[in-house]
Amino acid sequence: MAATSVDHPLFARCYARISRVVEKRGLAGHRQALLEGLSGQVIEVGAGNGLNFAHYPSTVTRVLAIEPEPRLRHLARAAAVRAPVPVEGREGLAEHLPAADGTFDAAVASLVLCSLPDPHAALSQMRRVLAPGGQLRFLEHVRADSAGMRWVQDLLDATVWPRLAGGCHTGRDSALVIQQAGFTITALERFLLPAVRTPMSFLIRGTAYPTA
Repeated sequence: MAATSVDHPLFARCYARISRVVEKRGLAGHRQALLEGLSGQVIEVGAGNGLNFAHYPSTVTRVLAIEPEPRLRHLARAAAVRAPVPVEGREGLAEHLPAADGTFDAAVASLVLCSLPDPHAALSQMRRVLAPGGQLRFLEHVRADSAGMRWVQDLLDATVWPRLAGGCHTGRDSALVIQQAGFTITALERFLLPAVRTPMSFLIRGTAYPTA
């Protein structure tokens, strides 16, 4: 039987603390913008500790939140109780989503593509579960815009960072990965958070649709 979970206890504990600090420094506003205008049924892939849940608009009728890390999934289920829309937390991997074909009006990927062993497979799964006309909303940190910072990202990614950060790759070009997986990006914003340039502060937020 295929695995449906991953185990990153140190990362999960650290992320649960650090993520709340980053929320207060501006990421919460970007989550709000990410989810604005969504409606119907949504699948959130890699829900983490559930920080998106509070920002779903009332037009969303259901969120299926997939999270493979048990400690983060426990926190996400607690956050689901306080969410303004119905949220069901479920164990599962992005590369093998536990959902039927053509079920969801939107898929949400938030700070998850960087950490996946096979992001193309995960995005293929998101395409599979989207209903006709369904969209992908994404919020991801990405490859830096300068050669020097990209060198630092590559060094981190080849050594300690994925082991410390639950598989995260600071220099992954997630926008390119989304396009290569058969999506057309229709809206894209690039920003720094925090404003100080670090290997982890280059982010994108956007919308994509399966390419016809």
